[in-house]
Amino acid sequence: MIDHVPREWAGLTAPAARYIATMLALNLVWEVAQLPLYTLWAEGTPGEIAFAVLHCTGGDAMIASAALAVAILLTRSWQWPSRGWERVTVATTLVGLGYTVFSEWLNVDLRQSWTYTAAMPRLPPWGTGLTPFLQWLLLPPLAMLTVRPPARPFAR
Repeated sequence: MIDHVPREWAGLTAPAARYIATMLALNLVWEVAQLPLYTLWAEGTPGEIAFAVLHCTGGDAMIASAALAVAILLTRSWQWPSRGWERVTVATTLVGLGYTVFSEWLNVDLRQSWTYTAAMPRLPPWGTGLTPFLQWLLLPPLAMLTVRPPARPFAR
């Protein structure tokens, strides 16, 4: 058991928890809203649909957590969010977006774990669905606003 947390990490816990909680709520709404763009919506039972929403939302929370951790490590922003908020926001968004593009390609094209309907716009070159792409482009910066440090007044 770790009995000492490095001083640099002490301020990370509460903001990270707030970010993850916000991402969990936003992703739950997003997952429900984009359901009609997946064949599960028309072919699945109510139980299968409910399980998929919960499963995907839980996966989104794990992606958000891992993306934040990787972003803090890559940017070496140990005092995030008070310092490095912008760098961590950009890096978190790019890591989550990169994972999503890979995961959608893997699960739609290779594993065929899920299928888009014809209504899902797909982005080249890998055919990633537009809504999962937008989900990870828009939601991380939006959730990061909940941990953004207050603006400092300009010094004269």
